[in-house]
Amino acid sequence: MRNWTTIKQYEDILFERLGGIAKITINRPKVYNAFRPQTNMEMLDAMAYCRECPEIGVVILTGAGDKAFCSGGDQNVKGTGGYIDSNGVPRLNVLDLHKAIRSIPKPVIAMVNGYAIGGGNVLQVVCDLTIASENARFGQTGPKVGSFDAGFGSSYLARCVGQKKAREIWFLCRQYTAQEAEEMGMVNKVVPFDRLEDETVEWCETLLKRSPMAIRMIKRALNAELDGQRGLMEFAGDATLLYYLMEEAQEGKNAFLEKRDPDFGKFPKFPG
Repeated sequence: MRNWTTIKQYEDILFERLGGIAKITINRPKVYNAFRPQTNMEMLDAMAYCRECPEIGVVILTGAGDKAFCSGGDQNVKGTGGYIDSNGVPRLNVLDLHKAIRSIPKPVIAMVNGYAIGGGNVLQVVCDLTIASENARFGQTGPKVGSFDAGFGSSYLARCVGQKKAREIWFLCRQYTAQEAEEMGMVNKVVPFDRLEDETVEWCETLLKRSPMAIRMIKRALNAELDGQRGLMEFAGDATLLYYLMEEAQEGKNAFLEKRDPDFGKFPKFPG
């Protein structure tokens, strides 16, 4: 067992750290780590921390125990209009979590340790990478229980497994083994359960050796096509960040503060 350190205490999740790796664990094993609005709010808070903390370079998302990664929305709190929060307001705030996973400029790895069903499967699909244990099971349940995900849960899934397979997954609501999920391109790697955390941490340690700006820009570029103008905005924002780090940008700022014309002529004009 690795010595994870608790970052912050929550009711529904565990939020831990090992060096530059953060781990967010849905801690509701009695309901197969199904999420309720509070669960998602806590995960959003943890994701915001990971985004702001410069020492954290990669995030793991997983579930407690050996039965489930996440079984989707908790049907015990589902009402008309969504999942009922403690204040009685129906919510679908897992969609905010999807956007946070896509938007954070750091890799997010799903460590799937059992059932990833319904909204739980969508969560692992939305993550940048997925490592699954041999006992993992994947599938959608929406059309069986009066629900669906017409966002990343279908459109991005189709980019991963192809249109025909995505329609099969959603229309038939079958479950797939970890091996089948790997073969169809829905997960990156399958390992024995007792190797799952070690393998995931090894991937994280490799990512931490890579250029953070290069990883950031690649994630933005891969997201941009599917995310439309929002994706282009995030890509453009990071391009602006790169520019601000250059001496050329500093010349413009310094010239303004020194009340002189900037000398941009001293900077190279590369052909491409």
